[in-house]
Amino acid sequence: MQIRLTTSDVVLTATLADNPTAEAFAAQLPMTVPISDHADTEKVFHPPSGLTTQGASDGYDPSAGDIAYYAPWGNVAVYYRDFSWSAGLVPVARLDGDPTVLAALPDDTQMRIDLL
Repeated sequence: MQIRLTTSDVVLTATLADNPTAEAFAAQLPMTVPISDHADTEKVFHPPSGLTTQGASDGYDPSAGDIAYYAPWGNVAVYYRDFSWSAGLVPVARLDGDPTVLAALPDDTQMRIDLL
């Protein structure tokens, strides 16, 4: 299943992971959320409600282009740079295009996320 992430300046598509966390995320779409930068590595946002981590491993090692749920904080991260393994991180999707375009987006940019 695919999703589209849209701001006024960026349109990206992503392929959802095959896990309960990604299914819970997809069930909340469409959504429009403000994004903000975290650690010059990822754009983060909070979905309308928390996502399940049923069946998830203890953590995950994200790469640029990954979308993941960080269960301890209840936020979703869209990585535009590689990051290290983190406990409580669960893969949600993988961007199909170049994630580095996200780096320039200012905090509080509105991002719409839809199912395709």
